Amino acid sequence: TLDAPAERTQLADPRAVYEALGWEVRQIDGHDLKAVAEAVEAAKAAKNGKPQLIVAKTVIGKGIPGIEGTTKGHGEGGARLLEEAHANWGIPAGERYYVSEDVRAYFNDLKARREAAFSAWNAMYREWRQSFPELAAELDAGMDACARGVDPSVSDKDIPAFSPDYSDATRSSGSVAINAIAKADPWFLTTSADLYSSNKNYLNGGGDFSAENPEGRNFWFGIREHAMASICNGIAYDGLFRVSAATFCVFVDYMRAAIRVAALSGLPVTYILTHDSVAVGEDGPTHQPVETVSGLRVIPNLDVIRPADPEETAGAWMAALQRADGPTALILTRQKVATLNDIPVETRRQGVLKGGYVARREQDKLEAVILASGSELELALKAAERLGNGIRVVSMPSFFRFDAQPAEYRESVLPPSCMKRVSVEAGVTGLWWKYLGCQGEAVGINRFGFSAPGNQVLDELGMNVDNVVNAVQNVLAR
Repeated sequence: TLDAPAERTQLADPRAVYEALGWEVRQIDGHDLKAVAEAVEAAKAAKNGKPQLIVAKTVIGKGIPGIEGTTKGHGEGGARLLEEAHANWGIPAGERYYVSEDVRAYFNDLKARREAAFSAWNAMYREWRQSFPELAAELDAGMDACARGVDPSVSDKDIPAFSPDYSDATRSSGSVAINAIAKADPWFLTTSADLYSSNKNYLNGGGDFSAENPEGRNFWFGIREHAMASICNGIAYDGLFRVSAATFCVFVDYMRAAIRVAALSGLPVTYILTHDSVAVGEDGPTHQPVETVSGLRVIPNLDVIRPADPEETAGAWMAALQRADGPTALILTRQKVATLNDIPVETRRQGVLKGGYVARREQDKLEAVILASGSELELALKAAERLGNGIRVVSMPSFFRFDAQPAEYRESVLPPSCMKRVSVEAGVTGLWWKYLGCQGEAVGINRFGFSAPGNQVLDELGMNVDNVVNAVQNVLAR
């Protein structure tokens, strides 16, 4: 039979498993609504410090003839069996949407009790606001920032400009940025899947959240990416705190379902995803996320930003805080990157807010355009210097933001009159072709990496200036 008994797929006893893990477990008949209510109240009232689990035993499709206890209950118990099912459930004939008098009475009483409780709470809240106007203003500011996003000019001022000689990974400049933001914004929280030291997202002086320290702003989740991202969704749903979740870029697949929910629900969660390319090196192909960034870019309503240097990283955080209608993924390097001092600070920061901008403008007639994101922008700029004054370089940290710009702006960055284009990114190339057209060429990594020092892996897989120069020359020769 296709109707598999539970014993065929579920050999473990969940009650025994969770009791062995130290949980308090209650098992009830899930069809007994009184038992359900009593179990929930008992779990809420428990004071033994144990997590609570209620195992509610039910029969799928209960009361529907031919459906009860079978896999057909997943979708085949339709309207054709409605009358028989209602009869089995004790619902009067002809009552398609039946609500009993005792149910009506219960909910009328519940409504009255909750209206009274809500009125009492509102009175207490008004009294609190009058007694503590400064705290009330702080609360209003936090709720407004979460609902409307943070004005980029505000966060721009919060994050000081990096010194011209600053040289570090974008994960490190990200640390500078978030600590500056946290200092100015008391509602800013950060979390990590056991990788604070690697993701560099710890808030110095923020304290660690725990039952004993509920004011802590650093949440330690251990190696639980899915739980971390899901709980961050809950925090964002609450509508007061701005929260971020951090792990290695390649581990984001563990939390992909929760990220999809955040994008679907318009939740302003920020994901800090470091170790963004094959430059991870000796950890090998299992930890080198060649396909991961593109895999995130295809999620609707998820802004994926891969900044090139410290100031672009600051701009990425400005962009993340600006969003109130969806999540942002910041893709950051482990390896050091150059600070691109030839590009003004304001240009780099504001350019990220628009998703893409001209990082190097041609001095003669425009011949070709090199597009790059993240650490490869430096390669593009060096290649352009070798190729001459007719080469434009475009930094493209966010496809999501760039595609949302007016056509006039997009065409000012990528002129339709010049389709000699080359993209450069240390990852799969497929998504770049929408900017390249049939005359372009993509420099990327359409294979898994290998274990070796990061610089060697990059070079062996074509992430070097010579390869970019050759690609541009090939395009120009067509």
